[in-house]
Amino acid sequence: MEKPWFAFYPKQVPRSIDYPNITLSEALKQSAKNFPDIPAIIYFGRSISYRELDEMVDRFAAALQDLGVKKGDRVGIQLPNIPQFVIAFYGALRAGAICVACSPLYKARELEHQLNDAGVENLVCMDTLYPIVQEIRERSKLRNVIATSPRDYLPPLLRTLSPLKGVKSYKCPGAIDFLSIMKHEPNPKPVLVKPDELALLQYTGGTTGVPKGAMITHRNLVVNAAQCEVELPIRRGIDVNVTALPLFHIFGMTCAMNAPVLTGTTMLMIPDPRDPKGILNTISKYKATTFCSVPTMYVALINMPDIKKYDLSTVRACMSGAAPLPVEIQKKFEQLTGGRLVEGYGLTESSPVSHVNPLDDPKKNRPGSIGIPVPDTDAKIVDLETGTKDLKPNEVGELVIKGPQVMQGYWNKPDETKNTLRDGWLFTGDIAKMDEDGYFYIVDRKKDMIDVSGLKVWPREVEEVLYEHPAVNEAAVVGIPDAYRGETVKAYVSLKPGYQGKVTEEDIIKFCREKIATYKAPRSVEFRDSLPKTLVGKILRRTLREELESKK
Repeated sequence: MEKPWFAFYPKQVPRSIDYPNITLSEALKQSAKNFPDIPAIIYFGRSISYRELDEMVDRFAAALQDLGVKKGDRVGIQLPNIPQFVIAFYGALRAGAICVACSPLYKARELEHQLNDAGVENLVCMDTLYPIVQEIRERSKLRNVIATSPRDYLPPLLRTLSPLKGVKSYKCPGAIDFLSIMKHEPNPKPVLVKPDELALLQYTGGTTGVPKGAMITHRNLVVNAAQCEVELPIRRGIDVNVTALPLFHIFGMTCAMNAPVLTGTTMLMIPDPRDPKGILNTISKYKATTFCSVPTMYVALINMPDIKKYDLSTVRACMSGAAPLPVEIQKKFEQLTGGRLVEGYGLTESSPVSHVNPLDDPKKNRPGSIGIPVPDTDAKIVDLETGTKDLKPNEVGELVIKGPQVMQGYWNKPDETKNTLRDGWLFTGDIAKMDEDGYFYIVDRKKDMIDVSGLKVWPREVEEVLYEHPAVNEAAVVGIPDAYRGETVKAYVSLKPGYQGKVTEEDIIKFCREKIATYKAPRSVEFRDSLPKTLVGKILRRTLREELESKK
């Protein structure tokens, strides 16, 4: 069917793409064949070519198979952006396994839930995180833990003069050393994996509830990488991509790793996305051309006081996602680089990219819009009550998406799968509208999810931690606007009798940070005598948000 957004597609973007019928492992093999000497990864000056990366993946896959990993087994990866993430991810897939990306920010309770829910028996983790793994190991199904250091793949000279400030190597008793298994012969046993089989369980809060595994196939990931290729567009064997987005996050995984691998382009590996100086140095030194990131990162870069001393003139095409992109940030970044920066949209369940503003012409970019659907992707707005009525342009309802990048469902969650996937449509949980030209705009969230620098925070999870504090009587969590992070977490707390005046805001924040990732913990706490409730006693987060809005 003719769609209004087709009229705004750039010339290089087709309505439909002839996707390669391959797995991600095969995509790497093809790039190693077509671009053997192109750097796949540059990590603090160490260059790993596609030929070398493919051999490393073979070594890791063979080693996993010797450890007993079979087709369909889940392999967890808890690493920052270091070469080992790429090696472990593609190595696990080549061994026939399903990857489970775990945030390095997780505390013990979060990691335990994810590993047990996914049935992970083999985990690759950073040595600094090993104490957390040890803490939960007996309560998990883990058989093997492979530990590695960010220093392992530094150039020899830099291993003693590390550019990674404060990073030390730690001993991991009971773990297998990553570098030792990389001495394995590169001879993995062939495993027949079809493109429609699972490649990834990517954990997300989804449109409702606590984190659960989105079941994503090889085809889903290859398709979305190919969609990103035409949208930017990526020049095969030529472009140099800033890989600063965390690879454990689906946005980074697709746009900063899988898309470069599919296209034989270079990944400039940035282990710490909170290091704007390091990012600017890397862009300038290696003449980066493409960059996918979140508004928080672009804000940090343009606010660097000495930004003009860096050569950013090679930056050509950039995409921003995971949170709204302020117009002024977009303009300033484009002025500094001479390249194009546009806002897009996606979610874990769509691998993730589904919408993007056209990159070819600034006049096609619409401030405040997430853009138009990418090739082979349909989208519409439906009524909030039933989800069965298609709404007209500029009417507000729920955004639903259909396309070959949409997940297969939630791992072991048939009811939630049925609620989220209906007649081939993915119900996003986001309230949105579409204009007459087919541009989409996010208006609000259907649920209460908080977006902190592109990372999802679910109030219920934080509230459960708050309720563990001995002084807390009632708790509610909402997101409040933040110029840098998009949103931050605010907690409203009523205290039990006898604790008033004895517990401080700092006490509550510290308690939470010890139990959940720092980005999930409240950055502010307001004490109340009581919290607003319905007649049946349900705490009204909506009322608290409305109070905040009225104070603006």
